Amino acid sequence: MSSSTSSNQNPLNKPAPRPDVGAGKPSPAGVPSPAALAKKRAAVKPAAASAPSAATAAGAAIKNDPSAWGRIAEDGSVYLRNKAGEECMIGQWQAGTAEEGLAHYGKRYVDLATEINILAARLGTHPQDAAKTRATAEELKASLPEAAVLGDVEALERELDEIIRESGVAGERAKKEKEERRAKAIAAKEALIAEAEQIAADSTEWKAAGDRLRGILEEWKRIKGVDRRTDDALWKRFGRARDAFNRRRGAHFAELDRNRASARRIKEELVEKARALQDSTDWGNTARAYRELMDQWKAAGRAPREIDDKLWAQFRAAQDKFFGARDALNRERDKEYEANAVAKQALIDEYSPLIDPEKNLDAAKQKLRELQERWETIGYVPRGRVREFEDKIGALETKVTKAEESQWRRTDPEAQARAAQFRARVAEFEKQAATAEAKGKTKQAEKFKAQAEQWREWAEAAEQALNSR
Repeated sequence: MSSSTSSNQNPLNKPAPRPDVGAGKPSPAGVPSPAALAKKRAAVKPAAASAPSAATAAGAAIKNDPSAWGRIAEDGSVYLRNKAGEECMIGQWQAGTAEEGLAHYGKRYVDLATEINILAARLGTHPQDAAKTRATAEELKASLPEAAVLGDVEALERELDEIIRESGVAGERAKKEKEERRAKAIAAKEALIAEAEQIAADSTEWKAAGDRLRGILEEWKRIKGVDRRTDDALWKRFGRARDAFNRRRGAHFAELDRNRASARRIKEELVEKARALQDSTDWGNTARAYRELMDQWKAAGRAPREIDDKLWAQFRAAQDKFFGARDALNRERDKEYEANAVAKQALIDEYSPLIDPEKNLDAAKQKLRELQERWETIGYVPRGRVREFEDKIGALETKVTKAEESQWRRTDPEAQARAAQFRARVAEFEKQAATAEAKGKTKQAEKFKAQAEQWREWAEAAEQALNSR
């Protein structure tokens, strides 16, 4: 087509171009440039760090020959040609040669194509912004008929249509994924709340529980994706659990402090009582009193640690003074009692062969009584040898006692009567057997003999039991 193609012959039905605005500058006849469009719309901007490299890469990848898509007439009119060969005027060029004008409008095409490529890339990297990406793509598409660029504008329109279509798909997918992340995040926080509530209700491991609640808080901070309203409600639940735990822990330690204060007062009183007894020489009663004080000490519970240790040292010192004095006295007495131990051992050596109940029980009993009388006369032995001598005389006493019991069993009237009764039954059946034989009743005689034999065995067993006692 020639440069004189009129506006009513324009296949894109463009309005006639306006006069050039500003001497020496290219004018797109009122058609906004990509830069102007960027100011008019809220363009989707890539991240600051990645935008320059993405734009540079996209621009470098785009190849465009503006002369294949338009021309500049002698009067400076700039025409865009579509694939069908139809032309429309898109502006005026008066700032240089036609080649420079073609390069200028070709670069503007590359800038626009780069912006579209970045938009497509952003759809893949930021699907959550699909709605904003779609709006930008629709705005760019609407601006294409007015774009003052030289290049394959129809290809840009197809790319924008694809972005608009994919934005819908990506938006739904992003929405679904966001909801899944939200549900997962809510579940994770609810699990933390449940654990916190269990700790608040049941735990008495105060330090470990407090550490765990702090750990739960750190985990909570790392969980993202919950909407503000839901997150606030969950946070309030978690806060209530923490507050409940802190109240319960505070009440526990307040009670512990009260108990420790009470224990301190009780133990201070016990220390005074222990000190009052430390010089007593009423050894038996005072020892029992100290045991009672010790029981009260254990029942009092613990005072604050440093104070408890101090009070215990005072209480123990009073005890040690009393028992130390008693033990010193006992050691002196033990020295005195050594002679008694020697005397009692001499008695054991003397009477052991004389106390023989197997030979003569009455004589053994008489000697045992003599031994016991002389034993008591001698008196105490050292405390460490009391059990030794109790066992020695006890062995002789047991020997006589067992002999007495054995004799009694052998002479037990009831046992002897049973044995005599069995013998009487034997005699009775033997007599009946003899009578039956005399009458010629052989079978009956055999029966009586068998019964007599049975009773004889029982009688012998009873007599043997008596003799073995």
